[in-house]
Amino acid sequence: MRNASRASRFLAEWGVDGRDTVRLSLIVDYGFMLSYGAFVTLAGLATRDFAREHSRRALASAGRVVPWFAAAAALFDAGENAFLLLTVGGDGGSAAPTLATTCSSFKWVLIVVAVAYLIWGVGARLTVVLARRSAAS
Repeated sequence: MRNASRASRFLAEWGVDGRDTVRLSLIVDYGFMLSYGAFVTLAGLATRDFAREHSRRALASAGRVVPWFAAAAALFDAGENAFLLLTVGGDGGSAAPTLATTCSSFKWVLIVVAVAYLIWGVGARLTVVLARRSAAS
């Protein structure tokens, strides 16, 4: 809902029942935010700890900050939903749709970086496992 006119168009198309469904979906989404924020943050911290234990300096260095990106993403997601709830309720004025879009943009940048860090960590773990196997052979 990038701007107020687009939001108004959606709200008109959805009608009362559609707005109620969207409102419920946005409220339920808070539980998902808590879940993915906690899981990805903890996975990032575990990746950081692995990197420290196995002398993966770059991965460990990035791990000082990047794991917290997932928690920040969940907070921006919560802000996005709050602004969308205001919009759906008709109380957000012209600013709420734009603020929701801004929060969404930050959320996606942060979560993509956090997940990329986890993928990097999986790659590092695989190299350690493969090195152990070849050393044992």
